[in-house]
Amino acid sequence: MKNLIVQKYGGTSVGDIDRIKNVAKRVIKTKESGNNVVVVVSAMGDTTDDLVKMAYKINENPHKREMDMLLSTGEQISIALLAMAIQSMGQDVISLTGAQCGILTSSRHSKAKIDAINTERIEKELKAGKIVIVAGFQGINKDLDITTLGRGGSDTTAVALAAALKADKCQIFTDVDGVYTADPRIVPSAKKINSISYDEVLELAALGAKVLHPRSVEMAGRFNVALEVRSSFNDNEGTIIGEVNKMEKVLIRGISLDENIAKISVMEVPDKPGIAFNLFSLLARADIHVDMIVQNVNRNNVNDITFTVALDELQTAVDIAQKFAFEVGAEKVEYDKGVAKLSVVGTGVVANAEVASKFFESLYEIGVNIQMISTSEIKISCIINKDKGKEAMKHIHEKFDM
Repeated sequence: MKNLIVQKYGGTSVGDIDRIKNVAKRVIKTKESGNNVVVVVSAMGDTTDDLVKMAYKINENPHKREMDMLLSTGEQISIALLAMAIQSMGQDVISLTGAQCGILTSSRHSKAKIDAINTERIEKELKAGKIVIVAGFQGINKDLDITTLGRGGSDTTAVALAAALKADKCQIFTDVDGVYTADPRIVPSAKKINSISYDEVLELAALGAKVLHPRSVEMAGRFNVALEVRSSFNDNEGTIIGEVNKMEKVLIRGISLDENIAKISVMEVPDKPGIAFNLFSLLARADIHVDMIVQNVNRNNVNDITFTVALDELQTAVDIAQKFAFEVGAEKVEYDKGVAKLSVVGTGVVANAEVASKFFESLYEIGVNIQMISTSEIKISCIINKDKGKEAMKHIHEKFDM
């Protein structure tokens, strides 16, 4: 469909009635500019967190299917209220749940993946001249059960719809003007990036930058969806995310700090083939994403294996590691929640020795000890003490004169 824009508004953007009315005006303005509009909306403000708290007051171990049934209601409230606001302003509009708009997912509750989207209903409503509002974060599986897409699910919904509908653009509206060189709430001198590649913003998102979820960026790159990150509170130009060859040639694009991680060490693991495979296959079966991994130099036929996981998956990962340690005869399992991952991202970072030198010099200058190091073609990451994270981020941003 021609002149189609998909817009996504996060929980902050629809946090109260006044903000919902503000979003309604923005959506109508886009429609009156000659565009077909599909809007994806998150739950209002802290609605999802409040629902989770209620669930755990009733049941300390709620079934994930019922949690999906509960949490999906947050977005349904948002889409209905936004539709009412748009109707009150004289525009034809319809709100649809994930199931109603044909989002088909896997059956893994709380972490479902989108398998396909049947766009027939959305296209019919658009052809009738309506604004279509879709509940983010949710879909339906083959058993007709409601599923949720996990963290960043509304971003993923918006990009997936843009890809399926072949939209001209997918705009992500949030509480900041775009993608910044660092979190402006931590580094006041951070600058907005006008344009950035899919790979670079994917690394920033995966490394802890909170503007976009990695799954949505990965999907946008795969299907070549034109992405734009903008503020829902002003009309400033945002950040364009697209192909590398269209981007400015800047060495360091951004710095990220991820405080939502933990470090796990399995001590004195027998040094023999298959040991690491056994450990990480157990974690993979539990759908636990492992990030940085370090295995130390062999000594007395044993090794220490250290890796990082998301903080909310720590207990499950520790339980698996302890069972593994017992079965293979490792000494013990240790974990540390007081760590953070600090990263610099930019095309060609690793190929330029000066970047690594300046990065590590910056940490040395403020007395920060490095616990783990990981690199790729476009990033350098290290694990440091969490209580030094923000100071280190500010110092590195200044050191690179960003």
